[in-house]
Parts: sequence; structure tokens; C-alpha cells
Amino acid sequence: MAYFRRVSTTAVFLHKQLLISSRRWHNSSAFGNMDELYNKVFVNGELVEKSATFPVYNPYNNEVVGRSADCDTKDAEEAIEVAKNTFISWKKTTAKERHTILKNWHTLMMEHQRELAETITAENGKVIKEAMDEVAYAASFLEWLAEESRRTYGMTIPSNAQSKRFVTIQQPIGVATMITPWNTPMAMVTRKAGAAIAAGCSVVLKPSEETPFSSLALAKLSVEAGLPPGVFNVLPVSRANTPMVGKVFCESPHVAAISFTGSTDVGKLLLRQSADTVKKVMLELGGHAPFVVFNSADLDKAVSGTMASKYRYGGQTCISPNRMYIQADIHDQYVMKLSEAVKAQLVAGDPKQSTTSHGPMINEKALEKVQAHVNDAVKHGATVVCGGKRSGNAYEPTILTDVTAAMLIAQEETFGPVVPIIKFDTEEDLMSMVNNCSVGLAGYMYSNDVSQCWRISEQIEVGMVGINEGAMNSCECPFGGVKESGLGREGSVYGVEEFMETKYLCWGV
Repeated sequence: MAYFRRVSTTAVFLHKQLLISSRRWHNSSAFGNMDELYNKVFVNGELVEKSATFPVYNPYNNEVVGRSADCDTKDAEEAIEVAKNTFISWKKTTAKERHTILKNWHTLMMEHQRELAETITAENGKVIKEAMDEVAYAASFLEWLAEESRRTYGMTIPSNAQSKRFVTIQQPIGVATMITPWNTPMAMVTRKAGAAIAAGCSVVLKPSEETPFSSLALAKLSVEAGLPPGVFNVLPVSRANTPMVGKVFCESPHVAAISFTGSTDVGKLLLRQSADTVKKVMLELGGHAPFVVFNSADLDKAVSGTMASKYRYGGQTCISPNRMYIQADIHDQYVMKLSEAVKAQLVAGDPKQSTTSHGPMINEKALEKVQAHVNDAVKHGATVVCGGKRSGNAYEPTILTDVTAAMLIAQEETFGPVVPIIKFDTEEDLMSMVNNCSVGLAGYMYSNDVSQCWRISEQIEVGMVGINEGAMNSCECPFGGVKESGLGREGSVYGVEEFMETKYLCWGV
């Protein structure tokens, strides 16, 4: 592919800024013209056609959304070379310049919120209201990181000698490669790539093979926002080619950092493959979130929090509660209230319709895993309160009681719309189960006992805790886990720092 054309990134930047206020897409239907993204990769500021392709399916009806370009190791190596060459000039841009571009990108996302949301819904089956919410959430990272780009402060350190002065400065780490998931195909792009770009890094990103067009749509917008060619590059890759491309990302000596969101097993593989080049590795891996409701809790709030955190996108989020621990005295009442809320609030159907609140699972493999977990639980004594089976390409919102810690559903992340309820008596009983887990991304607890809230939130071994709150995501706050749930933090004041190096300057005076 003809990726290598010499450009003056400074000239492009200035030219784009003069035109940004007047440029708009020529067609507002289905994200400008969605077929512009088919068979394309985005490298060096251009959508380039590729002959090798693979189909992308709509999870709701199994129809082909379009054919995506299928990149290989050669494409990955060439894109990394483009990013390496671009980094030479991009790292010299001022924080104010990067701030302006990211703010433009945020504005354009919000102007095209509906079109972008429709792209998400077509690719991953997310109901349109939640897809609209994701676009706004994704755009918020660009706005936040634009502001953070101007706060990458160094430090003046008191000297231990009259003849010396000590100073630190922050510098971009270099080329960053990224692998993003299908469940939040836009928010994960802006949270990762936005941070790297704000820091002054260039990016090569591989989106999930389930949702390549969402990333390409954002790439198209980045041009409108004034991002110079080569700073942000998107390579769609089929499932078959992903291991080889991922290996190039990890082993290339020109890549300084890699950021990945996905399974723990793949994260461990990428960590091993990155060892020989001693890369900065940022991982957001599997979760198995506990959700605890104590006797003192406001049950209506607890049920509302369960609905918001568990059934959002059919339970297909990494911070979705997977183990529900309900204290004995309020167990039956909680189950009754939750069952009523599920029946009253969740409406299955076409995710494009505004009245639908419960859409399909991402694919057949996901459906089979959820059914296997439910079958195992029932086999070992669990009771199905509601749901318990698939409905077309969706899985019915399900509540299980009489669940034990020995069941598969209590040991593995389900990634589906199933609430497995485990009854407990005391805090001691609870903590012996909650922390008996190799991962620790998020956790939730409901209690009106302030001392208990502090006590449990400090003891629970996770990176994020929602206390009397089921919706904790925010661009201003750090996202990440402990144990085998990953390395590093995204968003917040730490997001940009992950893509910067601290350099110490010792002055003799």
C-alpha cells in the first residue's frame, strides 16, 4: 500500500484549523456514507482500499453489515513505520495545538452523535439509546484529555547542593499500538488513543474484528478535526490474522507502548511477547465483579443500581456485576423487587428501535457460554426466578437464586444478562468469598452504615468500587484493576501519564 507520502504535519495542522469550522460531511445518512468505510484501512490520514476482506455481521439479524479490510503483518509493519516517522514532528507540537485538535474531535463526535450511534448498533447490537450514551461518553474523553494535555507538568526538586538545580520534564513515550474490544468500540478508542495523542504520541490501533467500522468512523472524523496524517492509524484485522498482527505490535522495536482491553489470557500473551523489547504495557483485562447488598441498604437504590450495572448492554461489559451477594435478612425482598423491575423495565427487540432496552448477544459463542453457565447452576441446585433461556440472538434477562460459590457461574465471568444471587450472613463469610478470585476490576456495595462502607471498600480487592452507586464510569476518574485484571489506569489525571516518560535534568550552576 502507498502509505508513505511525505507531508508537512505543521502545514496540515494550520490548514485544517482554518477549514474546520466550515467542513461537514456530504451525507448525513448512516454516518455520512457508511460504505465509504468498507474494505478500508486508515493510514497516514487516508482511507485506503484493501483487496483482502472479511464480513462483519449484525448480531440482531445475522445480516452482513459490510465487508471490512483484512490487514496482515506487512500492513502492521508499514503502519508502525508511518507512525514512527510522524512521531518525529508530532511530539514537537505544543500542548495548545493538541488541545485544539482534540476539542474539535469532541465537537464533531457530538454533532454526529446519532450517525455514530447507528454504526455501533449495526455492528455490536447495542440498543440505540445506549449507543447514543456511548458516543457521548467516548467524546467526553476527548474533551477531558484535551484539557489534560495542557497539564503535563514537570517538577522542580529542592537541591542538596548549592551548585546544582534539579528539574523533571514530561515527554511522550513514542509510538503506541492498541487493541480495542467490541463492547465499547468507540469509548475504548478515545480513552486510549485520545490519551496517547494528548501526550504527543502517534498511534496504530487494531479494533475488534466484530466492530471495525466504529473505529474507522472516528478516524474519518479525526481528519475533519485537523489531526495530522500518521498520528492516528486504524488497521481492521480478521480473527485469523489477529495473533500475527498482535505479535508485530508487541515485538516491533519501533513501538514504545501497547495498550490492550480484552481477556486475561490474551493480555498475558501480549505481556510475554512484549518482554524482549521491554515495552510499556497497559492492560485492562477480565473482571468478575462482586455486587454486595447489606441489610442496612436502601433496597430501591440497590435494585436500581443492579439494573444500571448488570443489564446495561445485556451484561456484556467488563465491570458488569457477576456475583451478587445479598445479606440474608433482605434477600427475599431484594429478589422480589429485582424480578419486578426486570419484568417492568426490560423490553427485548430490534436494537435500532428507541423502545428496545434489551438487545442481542454479540455472537453465538457468547450465547452458548451464558447458557452453559445457567445450565450448570441449575444442575447444581440453583433456582430460575425469571429468564433462563435464549430468545433468538438474545438471552432473556435472568435471575438465579440458591447459587453457591462452587458453581461455574460464580467462578467465571459470564458476560451476559444473568444475575446469580448468593445469600450470606456475616461480613466474615462475605469477604472469604469476595476476594477468593484471581481478578479484581470493579466491585459494588450497598449499605447505609458509613463505617461498613469504608471497611468493605478498603478490604475488597478491586481497582474500582461503586458505593451505593451502580454507574461509576466517568472520564474524570481512573479506570483499571488489580490482580490479573490488568496494569495501569485509563482516564482521569493518570490517563495521559501512562503515555509519558519522566526525564530528570540535573543543572550545574
